[in-house]
Amino acid sequence: MSNHPASGEKVILVHVDFPAGPMQEDLAEFCELANSAGAKIATIITTKKRAPEAKYFIGSGKAEEIRDAVIAHQAKLVIFNHSLSPAQERNLNNLLRCRVLDRVGLILDIFAQRARSFEGQLQVELALLKHLSTRLIRGWTHLERQRGGIGLRGPGETQLEVDRRIIRTKMKTINQRLAKIRKQREQSRRARQKAVIPTVALVGYTNAGKSTLFNLLTGANVYAANQLFATLDPTLRRITSPQVGPIILADTVGFIRHLPPDLIAAFHATLEEVSKADLLLHLVDIHDENKLFHAEQVNIVLQQLHADHIPQLMVYNKIDLYPELSPIAHTPIEKAVKKVFISATKNIGIEELTIAIGSLLNCNMVEKTLVLRPKEAALRAKLYQLGKVIAEQIDEQGNAHLTVRLPVHEMEKLRKQ
Repeated sequence: MSNHPASGEKVILVHVDFPAGPMQEDLAEFCELANSAGAKIATIITTKKRAPEAKYFIGSGKAEEIRDAVIAHQAKLVIFNHSLSPAQERNLNNLLRCRVLDRVGLILDIFAQRARSFEGQLQVELALLKHLSTRLIRGWTHLERQRGGIGLRGPGETQLEVDRRIIRTKMKTINQRLAKIRKQREQSRRARQKAVIPTVALVGYTNAGKSTLFNLLTGANVYAANQLFATLDPTLRRITSPQVGPIILADTVGFIRHLPPDLIAAFHATLEEVSKADLLLHLVDIHDENKLFHAEQVNIVLQQLHADHIPQLMVYNKIDLYPELSPIAHTPIEKAVKKVFISATKNIGIEELTIAIGSLLNCNMVEKTLVLRPKEAALRAKLYQLGKVIAEQIDEQGNAHLTVRLPVHEMEKLRKQ
């Protein structure tokens, strides 16, 4: 845990320009990540390589150049814009004589700073422990000390084994706590499903403006800032649509390219709100030069969450930066709205967005007539309570002929009843 940067300390950023492929990273995004972590960037060192080297990830000559920069700037930390192996991180630590952090560690540090809820803090701690467990390497002198004894831990235990056991125990405790929270979240989700309230989840690349839009639509006061990963903890609020009625709107953590697998695993319970949603609002920063690439990265994460089958409404945000754009909803031939252009900060296009959400949710709604006998009055009362009854007629036998409007899956449940 001690490898994480303190706010405001001098750091040196290292970026390697690889050919197009999975190793390639964005330098501008890397600088934003460092700034979001509170780092004070002393200098940026870049180099080009076709493939990483085993010992230092970079060449030995470039590693010595970084060492000279550390001495010249009196830097306390060097951050690489790539994932380092435990051995590479150790070798760089020994050469540079300062702390070394990779891209995964940097993102984990930002998450550790931003988690506010108890669940979010547990999830971040779990991801940190998983990352730390891979960094326990033999070679430090204190790891060779023998501890324990007869009646305690057997004949003896190296410090490395003690560290591993402590981490395993801590991870087990956190997983147990998260399992309880997951059960509570699942109960809340089942209650919403029983109440036939559709869920709409906000997704998008980090810093696309999701929390700003969420606050505007719901009147909430979720923390929103022009920085990466301003929101970690999911927030759910109820809003009302003229076409559909009550809707649950969920604000979620922003996605980023090469989001660490440990973070996806740790935030699985949180991201379940995305995989269980009826509609996804895919928010895109229209001012972002890499908006198409970032939208593709969001879809990759949605595939990992098994949420790529859920209908999406593309919401292009920040059109106030382009006066020539109007807040219109783009409707293709099939009559389903696919794109909406808005500005969450200037409250532009929100009415068009609300109408589009209602229209898309209505596409999944069916209208049927149910015949309920007098003894099924409880079901009739529930349908009225949910506001799903459009019309009703009572026949001579006292049966209620209800015209109801429900989602397809809920209508199938009623049909079985």
